[in-house]
Amino acid sequence: MNDERELLEPGYVLVEGDRIAEVGSWPPVEGEERLLARADRIVEARGMAVIPGLINSHTHLFQTFLRGVSDEYRLFDWLRQVIWPGSLAMEEEDFYLAAMIGCVENLKSGATTVMDHHYIHTFEGNTDGVLRAMRESGIRGYLARGGVDLSYEERLREDEETIFRRTDEALDRWDGEAGGRLRIALGPLNLYGCSREFLERAARFSRERGLIAHIHVAETSGQIENTLERFGLRNLELVEAVGLLGPSTQVVHGIWLSDRELELIRDAGASVIHCPVSNMYLASGVARVPEMLESGINVALGTDGPGSNNCQDNLEVLKFAACLHKLDRMDSTLLPPMQVLELGTRGGAKALGRDGDLGQLAPGMKADIAVVDLQKAHIAPLHRVSSALVYNANGNDVHTVLVDGQIVVNGGACTLVDEAEIIRRAQSRVDRLRSRLAAAYPAYAQRS
Repeated sequence: MNDERELLEPGYVLVEGDRIAEVGSWPPVEGEERLLARADRIVEARGMAVIPGLINSHTHLFQTFLRGVSDEYRLFDWLRQVIWPGSLAMEEEDFYLAAMIGCVENLKSGATTVMDHHYIHTFEGNTDGVLRAMRESGIRGYLARGGVDLSYEERLREDEETIFRRTDEALDRWDGEAGGRLRIALGPLNLYGCSREFLERAARFSRERGLIAHIHVAETSGQIENTLERFGLRNLELVEAVGLLGPSTQVVHGIWLSDRELELIRDAGASVIHCPVSNMYLASGVARVPEMLESGINVALGTDGPGSNNCQDNLEVLKFAACLHKLDRMDSTLLPPMQVLELGTRGGAKALGRDGDLGQLAPGMKADIAVVDLQKAHIAPLHRVSSALVYNANGNDVHTVLVDGQIVVNGGACTLVDEAEIIRRAQSRVDRLRSRLAAAYPAYAQRS
């Protein structure tokens, strides 16, 4: 995934510590013995694709406990009938278990980095639980500390002082932990749940502390009507007016954006986080990704939360991203496989301000690597590796994953987590949650 879109076949990657030391064609010009003598371990990847780890640029990990509750709601009804009651019924331990399952699934589908937009703060330990799961699973984790001060659901509302105090506490306790793998970002949840004063303070806060600002924008047409009614501004115009738009801004979804709003994003050097599966699942609309790319806007990919996907399969997202825009524009030439791979790797790295050390296989880059087995009946025989990765492969084909040079998935299984035990505990907790909600919310009573 370098500037030349180079394919080394066969090739090798040499990892030393947490960095890539060498990348080249095999056998190396200097001879095999020199490399083999330096290696403590050799991962045999014959017949496999070795790529930079995918970057899941937007999700809500707590929603692994809520996926598949019901699949037939529009966005606002889905929030009221599924997400809000479910998240309010979850207990502190649930957030750790839900995040752990989400981290495992992300790793096993080739994502070495995840941006979790975490906005449920019903217990003081919720945020710590998510970050503990990131630390223990071995994933590179960003947590955008979400919040709203005018929430549509009163029990999820926080006052400004609480939001910013607890974000500072998370920064002090977690930012840079696990050898730098864990980072904190600021995540005002959305525009219709936030006051202008809160958004203006969020802009100052993120600038002063040098934080990524991660926010849902223009996900539905109704959200545009909301800010026009309240402020006389479209969504992205409001983000700019409060000072929240800049190179560190991540515009999540960005479906209902005007030409002028796209220009504002481009001129600010901000990034758009595209979640094609979620946008289709909730029938929110189709983001103008081809126009964004043509105009020079950086676009990254996200699964979105398991409540609206319903999985965290990052390889699956590649295929949806390619097919959605071909159909929407009735143009099969759009988003060829290599470009889609760039969105999932280099696009995500740039959105994080990490294009200098993530998103490529190159000397000096972080050793965040995914190895995908292409010797499967649904993939082989091969013509083009990029096509096989985008259109054939899925998360079950990921064989090995390294983060910071540590093998965190080996032979398709996580090395740091007892998956069976985590799933057993999680299912027990979810069964309890369903029994508590079934009488009041029909979605939780349905079994078919």
